[in-house]
Amino acid sequence: MSFKALVIEDGPQRAHIRDLTRDDLPNSGDVLVRVDWSGINYKDALAVTGKGKIIRGDLPFVPGIDLAGTILESSNPEFPDGSSFVSTGWGVGEATWGGYSRIQRLSSRGLVPLPEGLTTRDSMIIGTAGFTAMLSLQAIQTHGLPKNAGEILVTGATGGVGSFSVLLLSKAGYPVTAMTGKAAAHEYLRSLGASEIISRDVLSSGAHRPLDKARWAGCIDSVGAGALEATLSQTMRHGVVAACGLAAGPELNTTVFPFILRGVRLIGIDSNTCPHPERRAAWKELAIVASEFDLTSLATTIDLEAVPQACEQILAGGIQGRYLVDLRNTDL
Repeated sequence: MSFKALVIEDGPQRAHIRDLTRDDLPNSGDVLVRVDWSGINYKDALAVTGKGKIIRGDLPFVPGIDLAGTILESSNPEFPDGSSFVSTGWGVGEATWGGYSRIQRLSSRGLVPLPEGLTTRDSMIIGTAGFTAMLSLQAIQTHGLPKNAGEILVTGATGGVGSFSVLLLSKAGYPVTAMTGKAAAHEYLRSLGASEIISRDVLSSGAHRPLDKARWAGCIDSVGAGALEATLSQTMRHGVVAACGLAAGPELNTTVFPFILRGVRLIGIDSNTCPHPERRAAWKELAIVASEFDLTSLATTIDLEAVPQACEQILAGGIQGRYLVDLRNTDL
């Protein structure tokens, strides 16, 4: 019995749809799953287009770092046949085959049982982007930033991580300033809870001096480069900055002054290898958010064939929210 998958191979047409069988799947892994939904993250866009060295496995390769669906066969009693799961990180879609396949074989170590009240569809609207945003919010809370400390900046606010960061921060009671280069997205950002919106040009050129006028109590930054440099120079005393992305690049030119003169705390967010207790706790919190907010406004649903084009749009900055990939209509 065959099924559809998006496969990366050598050649001029890097990514294309192929018919696979279970014999084509990796031999390693203790669960066989049916994938109903996946998503597209920045890493996925780099992997599919070949514009970043994301794939660490041999070609041919099936990308897709997020997936959710149903367990078909399992040797792990924690994931019985017929149960629902969500999977993000742990090298899936980078080192091992990922979610752009109707059927996949995985290691259960990377799976999370689908939290009560959360659908597999909503879990993939959330995906790595929403999961990363939740970890960033929890870092800000853990490091004691009070809700009345001042404005929390969200850079790259119309992207997946940015959109969820605005939503989660506002629902947690923090005042949010959203940074974007898209004038048409202001209403969208205000609907998520942004109280103020600034142009990305304000920060993208970097810091004017090692310590600029303090403006931000904290930040969730998915952009990196000049925006993060400028944000650090403008963060208030004892502020918290969660760094979780590099949409503008990996470079960071800064000084120690924000850290030793203002006590600014720069916290790195790694959603890929987040330990299981924290991972499951974050997903339980995300299930609560999904029950209180209609996530549909954050998602554009596409089929598997549209993934390569969507990846190009993500890298060009032409997407608002998240791409949700529907695999339910692929042939079995």
